[in-house]
Amino acid sequence: MDNLGGLLDAPRARGAFALRTVMRSPWSLRIVAESPLTLIAGVTGDCWVIPDQGEPVRVGPGDIAVTRAPDHYNVADSPTTSPTVVIHPGQRCCDLDGNSVLESMTHGVRTWGNDPDGPTTFLVGAYEHLSDISDRLLRALPPVISLSGDAWESPLVPLLLEEVVKDEPGQAAVLDRLLDLLVTAVLKAWFAQNDTARPEWWRYQGDRIVEHALRLMHDHPARQWTMALLASESGASRASLARRFSDLVGEPPMTFLKNWRMALAADLLCLPNESVGTVAEKVGYSSPFAFSAAFKRVRGISPQDHRTQAAIDSTVRAE
Repeated sequence: MDNLGGLLDAPRARGAFALRTVMRSPWSLRIVAESPLTLIAGVTGDCWVIPDQGEPVRVGPGDIAVTRAPDHYNVADSPTTSPTVVIHPGQRCCDLDGNSVLESMTHGVRTWGNDPDGPTTFLVGAYEHLSDISDRLLRALPPVISLSGDAWESPLVPLLLEEVVKDEPGQAAVLDRLLDLLVTAVLKAWFAQNDTARPEWWRYQGDRIVEHALRLMHDHPARQWTMALLASESGASRASLARRFSDLVGEPPMTFLKNWRMALAADLLCLPNESVGTVAEKVGYSSPFAFSAAFKRVRGISPQDHRTQAAIDSTVRAE
């Protein structure tokens, strides 16, 4: 797996929010849900994504926009239309007085809007519990990115449109995987088209030694890596690897490894079948005590407190 793939592979949707939205003008939605990552795919008609900071982005048929937390924004028929509906955390939708409009604006399986026959249709896919493992990716993204349908095309959007309205056993898992594929394809295409927006970690692609070192750490986080061992298996001297790695990735190899292990651990701690001890072993620590101390030093919170907070956040979003 290449290193961009490694960054995009681990965050997998678990109960993501997927919706077909159908609207008729005038309309405007205020989005304060703070979903870690939200994809908006234009199907028919036009809509606008209007971030609080930055220029409005038009989303027409075939176009894609992706927003990232914690920024708030509007989605509307025009940048000048005032919101009448607010989307809160957990995708709770209310009018400006706080009254729920979920029932009145629901028109079948995963179909929502102010008019079931409206001329504007777009798909929404929101990651509600995106793992910390994509912190590096999210920090690289602006509040809104977009791809024009003229410059990018994927069969995944029509497939998601077809699947999102089905009410069948296992359908949520199907939608999760489709969203993963679509988001990965969109981000890969966007980075490829926006050279100046590429983060530091993108630049290591093409450097065989650095790429191999990163792959080793990604694929084998539990291994007892030392600088000497990593350099030997990457085919470079310790000095050469340290210099090239720091120049391209932006931090020394051992610092990257520590942060990668803690990001992976943060994700594993959210799984009910993982104990602090098993997580410690999977990320290369000989004892739960040593792991807990390292986790708190890096993340500012103990593993158990992180697990508890993740469970609370999950419950709040589900309500």
